[in-house]
Amino acid sequence: MTARRHFPKGFLWGTATAAHQIEGGNVNSDWWAFEHDPTSGVAEVSGDACNSFELWPRDLELATELGSGAYRFSLEWSRIEPSPGEFSRAALDHYSRVCDSVREAGIVPVVTYNHNTLPRWVAEQGGWEWSEAPERHAQFCDVATRALGDRVGMGCTINEPNIVALEGYFIGNYPPGVRDLGRYAAVTESLVHAHRLAVDAIRSGPGSFPVGLTLSMNELVALEGGDVHRSQAIEILEDVYLRATTGDDFVGVQSYTRVFFDGDGFVVPGDGVRTTQMGYEYWPSVAGTTARRAAEATGLPVYITENGVGTEDDRERIEFLQGALESVHEAISQGADIRGYFFWSLMDNFEWADGYRAKFGLFEVDRSTFERRAKPSAGFYRDVISANAI
Repeated sequence: MTARRHFPKGFLWGTATAAHQIEGGNVNSDWWAFEHDPTSGVAEVSGDACNSFELWPRDLELATELGSGAYRFSLEWSRIEPSPGEFSRAALDHYSRVCDSVREAGIVPVVTYNHNTLPRWVAEQGGWEWSEAPERHAQFCDVATRALGDRVGMGCTINEPNIVALEGYFIGNYPPGVRDLGRYAAVTESLVHAHRLAVDAIRSGPGSFPVGLTLSMNELVALEGGDVHRSQAIEILEDVYLRATTGDDFVGVQSYTRVFFDGDGFVVPGDGVRTTQMGYEYWPSVAGTTARRAAEATGLPVYITENGVGTEDDRERIEFLQGALESVHEAISQGADIRGYFFWSLMDNFEWADGYRAKFGLFEVDRSTFERRAKPSAGFYRDVISANAI
């Protein structure tokens, strides 16, 4: 019988969600406009999503049932500031109630200030290409922190800025749906600047809590002739942002797969490669690999703020979770300062351009009644959290 492998005392276990993916009805966001554009290529609209703007107490119950030490959720900027300089007291009060209730449940509220969306009025000015966007975002962070700061447990400035830039300005699957290398480079600079301003704005408010960036990181592998392309990918997708974390309290790593490069660039998974519903390789050990690299590159404590798998087969989810946590445990045993793990996601939700097809949740959601039902993987994760071990 294999002995259980324990995680460090105080290791933070949690789940993660995002406002636009679960709340429903975020009509003032750029994503709502994008997904309703028939030329965008988005599979389906978000609509009511999981109706979590109303049913968030049930979501908190789910997190509590898991024994979570933390719950990561995001603020929706387009709700809080629907027009320039017009801040909604009702929206701020809503997120205040969420923070209060999470704390009352004995769980750490991990607040992401920006998870992939912008208010329409920002998008109409050019989105992250607008010269004022970083400052306007910092102002929003300042207002939100003044309202919530003494309840926040951890703060994440911008979710996966590298993916916001890549998908929006190079691949075209996110707003504004363009493919322009020059614009992509400019947006990268804007997002780096926005992160630094956001850190300062959040730290100026009430409360004293760690603040950091969450970054999408893949295990990047060079095949024969692919070293140059791999090096370029590491720089433009990861290192430019990892350098921007200097002075932060932590770095959040979000990892799902590995990616190969050959002499021609990115290599699409070939026949016989095990893939997920998202089309990329099923590769659980990416969690430990990327967290270790982030720790080495930044010298900061690392939290794995997202890791999971899109699959209809919950046995695959359990297998993935086991493999991911084995890799995290190994990285810790080798000296990586990894302090927490957040599974993506608490429940099945709107997966951006892919709509509702990909299932990432520990709980399934009935799209008609919004009933949440636990999958076997929820029980598996609950046991891991309870034992602090695999």
